[in-house]
Amino acid sequence: MRQPPSIDAWGGGGFRVAGVWRPGSLLILDDQPRDWAVSALSDLTPEAFAEVFAAGGAVEFVLLGTGLNNALPPRPVRDALKAAGVGLEFMSTEAAARTYNVLASEGRRLAAALIAV
Repeated sequence: MRQPPSIDAWGGGGFRVAGVWRPGSLLILDDQPRDWAVSALSDLTPEAFAEVFAAGGAVEFVLLGTGLNNALPPRPVRDALKAAGVGLEFMSTEAAARTYNVLASEGRRLAAALIAV
């Protein structure tokens, strides 16, 4: 098993992940950070989680960073994740980035979906 990447910094419209600056929103799945085409919670659709759904049982839950403030994700997103048997935890992006580092270091099977701030 690979060592999950750490989120070293966030803000300024992106993230520093394992020492590398990544502009824009971020999806970490299978310990691989990738660009995520969601720039605001209002843009969030079930399709934004296609890679999570494709991973099947490899993902226990999604840790969603909702931006500057904690906010309830749209119902279609919550319903689609629930139907796929994937849990959802949501909080501000700052809190989600910190929480991701702790949970990933514990070996939890999660995806982090973080809206850039």
